[in-house]
Amino acid sequence: MENFPFFNHPRRRQFLKRGTFIFISWVVIANLFFFYEYLLLRNNNVLTSGYDFHSMFVANNLMGIAAGLLGGFYTINLMEKWLRNSPYGKALFNIFIAYTIAAFLITLISVGYLRATELDLGVFDPQLWHELYVFYGTLYFWRNYMLWLVVVITTLIILMVNDKYGPGVFVDFLLGKYFQPKKERRIFMFIDIRSATTIAEKIGEERYFHFLKDFFNDITPAIIFTRGEIYQYVGDEVVVSWKEKKGLYKTNVLRCFFEMKKIIQQRGHYYLSQYYAVPDFKVGIHLGNVMTGEVGVIKREIAFSGDTLNTAARIQAQCNDCDVDILASSDYKNAMPYIPKNIQTKSLGEYELKGKSENIELFTFSLDENQSS
Repeated sequence: MENFPFFNHPRRRQFLKRGTFIFISWVVIANLFFFYEYLLLRNNNVLTSGYDFHSMFVANNLMGIAAGLLGGFYTINLMEKWLRNSPYGKALFNIFIAYTIAAFLITLISVGYLRATELDLGVFDPQLWHELYVFYGTLYFWRNYMLWLVVVITTLIILMVNDKYGPGVFVDFLLGKYFQPKKERRIFMFIDIRSATTIAEKIGEERYFHFLKDFFNDITPAIIFTRGEIYQYVGDEVVVSWKEKKGLYKTNVLRCFFEMKKIIQQRGHYYLSQYYAVPDFKVGIHLGNVMTGEVGVIKREIAFSGDTLNTAARIQAQCNDCDVDILASSDYKNAMPYIPKNIQTKSLGEYELKGKSENIELFTFSLDENQSS
């Protein structure tokens, strides 16, 4: 994927990954519906001699492929955007209209093919369009309309729940992985916007809220693509976590930082035109043991506790004194299996962090554009 420039942007990669998942899932669902109906008809001895299995199977897959492409790469993304940016009443109305249009278009493709094959009709033959007009009024069409409406709504719910809890976290909830607290090794990245108070005073509270919202939205694809989990938002700060193996894999944590920097740099003109300031952020990274478990009664969530989080926060706070955008502990740096050729590492020496009895060696990283990874 990284060899194709178009997909080098995390948001495009996220779009492609999600669209492909929905496309494959919907094609499978379409075939499950088809074979369930076929077996039902056959077992009840109601299949007629005119039933053409091959044509019906091809028509069904045309419908599934069209639904998967239209839903996975356009409709679902559009629907989710409405849910994010519009009042729920307006969003639901728009979703209903978009789904109805899509349902009629997909039926036009699949049933049009089936009728044209059965009756040997051309695309512009008036009889073919009459057949389609009649089909739109059948119980069969409206039954499929309702079935796929359930599929669309279920898909949206899964995407929204996944967004709320973070990729992979909702599965942990369902499986009860952290119902009992457990110790695990994790990497934490604390992300903080520099001069946040100054920017807020300059542009006002309401615009500053949108400034933060845009910043969080822009950096999220980089976090998702590098398999990070957003732990929490605290004011103008974001806390991201990786399980040790995922964070070290392909230096995902460092890749996340440089991807975020790249995204904000590319969006610089937008931020200047809207808020007269471009987000300049710093990060602190640390690897260590934490206790992980479910907490809460009304609003349950997976929480982490331990000195690792405090240390990561202290490291991030040290960025200003060191005049760098990224600092990481020796625990994280030494655990990395390798460092890409295009990333330069520099030790800044040992520092005494607040609340720590022992000094910690800190490292910073920079990107060398002249080197290939």
